[in-house]
Amino acid sequence: MTETNTIARTLHDTGLAAWFGGSLMGAVGLNGASGEVTDPSDRTRVANAGWGRWTPVNLAAIAAHVVGSLQLTRENAGRLKGQKGVATTAAVKTGVTAAALAATAYSRVLGQKVMDAEAAASSGSVSADGLPSQDATTPVGGVSDEVASAQRQLKALQWAIPVLTGALLVLNARMGEQQRPTQVAAGLVRRLLPIG
Repeated sequence: MTETNTIARTLHDTGLAAWFGGSLMGAVGLNGASGEVTDPSDRTRVANAGWGRWTPVNLAAIAAHVVGSLQLTRENAGRLKGQKGVATTAAVKTGVTAAALAATAYSRVLGQKVMDAEAAASSGSVSADGLPSQDATTPVGGVSDEVASAQRQLKALQWAIPVLTGALLVLNARMGEQQRPTQVAAGLVRRLLPIG
C-alpha cells in the first residue's frame, strides 16, 4: 500500500466512523437525553446546542470520508474494471453514500428550522420560555405545524442516518474481503471466463 492509499484510507475510514458514531450518539444520547431535561421549554435548546457544536465536526468528517473515497476509487480503477463484483459493490456503496449525504443534509435543514423557532421563542417574540417539546424530536401542543413537522421528520432521520452509514461500514468490510488474494484471483477468473 502506498502512502497515498494510507492517507486516503485513513480519511475514508475515520471520516465514516465519526459520521456513523456521531449520528448514532446524537440519536441515542443527545436527542434521547433531551427528554430528561426538567423544563420542557429547555429541551429543544439543549439539543440544539449539542447539534450546533457537532455540525462543524460532522461536516469535516463527511468531507474527509468523501475525499478519501474519491482517492481510493481513483487508485482502485483497475480493480473496478478487472475484478468481477467490485464495480457492483462500489456502485451500491455510491448509492448508499448519496442517500446518507441527502439524509444528513435534509436533517440539517430541518434542524435549522427547529433551531430558528427555538431562538425566536427564547427571544420573547413567541414566549420567553423557549420552544417546549417532549424531547428534541417530539413536539408538544402549541408548536407551529411547520416546526412540529420538522421535529417529526427529524425523529425518522435520526435513525436513517446511522442505518445508512452503518450500511456503508458493512459495504467497506465487503470491499476489504474482495481485496484478499483468493478473492482477487477468483474475480479475475470470473471476469475472463464468465461461467454460470
